[in-house]
Amino acid sequence: MYEDKTLVCKECSSEFVFTAGEQEFYATRGFENEPQRCKPCRDNRKNASRAAREMHEATCASCGAEAKVPFKPREDRPVYCSECFAKMKEEESAQDPVQPSAPEVAEELAEEPAPELVEDSAQELVEEPAEESVF
Repeated sequence: MYEDKTLVCKECSSEFVFTAGEQEFYATRGFENEPQRCKPCRDNRKNASRAAREMHEATCASCGAEAKVPFKPREDRPVYCSECFAKMKEEESAQDPVQPSAPEVAEELAEEPAPELVEDSAQELVEEPAEESVF
């Protein structure tokens, strides 16, 4: 079985724990080598190769606060700060009707008749148009 191991980061020379759970994960993925860097150094290495996002300043259309957004604001569309945007999303979700659950949708689909397939002259199966039904 796996046991926690203490390893030394090759970048910052700090010690970090390679947990039993991480070792098991590595084994299920077929990774043969242990990690050589601690989590912060791995994260820094990943982020170094990514281009920095250009942020644009805008004024929140709701509260008037200064906001930084990852897109260039347009005059014809409102821009919201993080707090106002979150509030709006929360209000929207509270007003939306409850969506049917997956089992309810599956039941509805099971009740619908399957489309009939007929052979056309080219020896292919095609869907025959269903009769319109009124609900």
